[in-house]
Amino acid sequence: MKKKFTLEIKNPCSENFDKMIPNAGGSFCNSCMKNVIDLSKKTNSEVARFIAVNKDANICARLKTTQLEEQFEYSETSKINTLKYAAVAATVLLASNLTAQEKEPVKIEKVWAEPMYRLGKVASNQTVNEEVLIIVKGKLLESKTHKPFNKETYPDLMLSVNGSETPVKVNPKTGEFSIAAQVVKTNKSLIVTITGSDYYLSKEIPFTIKAVKNNVLSQNIIIDAGELTKVFIAGGLGINYTDQ
Repeated sequence: MKKKFTLEIKNPCSENFDKMIPNAGGSFCNSCMKNVIDLSKKTNSEVARFIAVNKDANICARLKTTQLEEQFEYSETSKINTLKYAAVAATVLLASNLTAQEKEPVKIEKVWAEPMYRLGKVASNQTVNEEVLIIVKGKLLESKTHKPFNKETYPDLMLSVNGSETPVKVNPKTGEFSIAAQVVKTNKSLIVTITGSDYYLSKEIPFTIKAVKNNVLSQNIIIDAGELTKVFIAGGLGINYTDQ
């Protein structure tokens, strides 16, 4: 049976998620003394699987506002049916083994085919996407003012390029950043991810390998403040089923 549901946060929490203590189950909030699960970076299917496993738990979670507009779905399997299918499978397997034991081994005659040879030039259509490590340097600026983002409204902004394992902190006064990134020479864009406090953004920016000089790409990243998605921290996650 398929379960469809949406998520809601009735009372968003104002605690700073980045200052919580990470652990195996999420990040621990000292204010409410609970673990907060970060669902904001999970895909639709990953969120659905998490809810399927934890649907009866009291969940505190971190979400992007866009996730509150999405519908999720997971399949719920009856335990009785699961046991029934397991019993049938075991019976079939047992019967197959008994039947196999009663039969005599079948003799297999091996037939060897003569090898075939062809002469000529070898052609290869394989395309090699060569990766290089570069340094991306520049400033993160707001498109309307062409100035760094207000550090009071957007504190602790972090930036990564092409999924860099370690994001770098953007200088709150100047907007400057410098980060190492793996790029494919033939790619026409880079994936830039910006996070900070309760904000998140992932977008493509134009890229050409010709702009890289001495393994350094000088590239300002200019975005509209409205592109940064607000991320809430829930004091309690609501699950609204739409199809039982």
